[in-house]
Amino acid sequence: MILLYVAFRFQYKFALGAVTALGHDVVIILGLFSIFAWDFDLTVLAALLAVIGYSLNDTIVVSDRIRENFRTQRELDDPQEIIDLSLNQTLSRTVITSFTTLLVLFALFIFGGDLIRGFSLALILGVLIGTYSSIYIVANMLMSLGITQEDMAIPEPEGADFDEMP
Repeated sequence: MILLYVAFRFQYKFALGAVTALGHDVVIILGLFSIFAWDFDLTVLAALLAVIGYSLNDTIVVSDRIRENFRTQRELDDPQEIIDLSLNQTLSRTVITSFTTLLVLFALFIFGGDLIRGFSLALILGVLIGTYSSIYIVANMLMSLGITQEDMAIPEPEGADFDEMP
């Protein structure tokens, strides 16, 4: 459903990048829990679902800036330059949001007790990995899929002839 939503909202290349990033986040967290034999219970599962939402939100913010710059930055011809510009514009917002979220999560991890330790640990890992994937995985997927300015062009309505308007 996420793939369909992002494909409808943006474009299928963005959708593939977003779903890849979400899969990356979940697999890395599950892998860390498996490698270190940490307890996996319902609170950790809830944290994984929260990580998916957090990471998707971050991915949408980055993707929206990339799409906007593809439509407005006509002086830049190279898609890599447009993506670099977009990442530089969103990097401070992404890092500050992640940092403030991590402050709360570390407080929960330290002072929250055993009941929510797994939950807060999974969220800490998810915020760190999700921030990384929103910036690097999505942008690299777009580059690998060959995103162009033509992909971001706003289609004109059928039958609309703007030259003949009164």
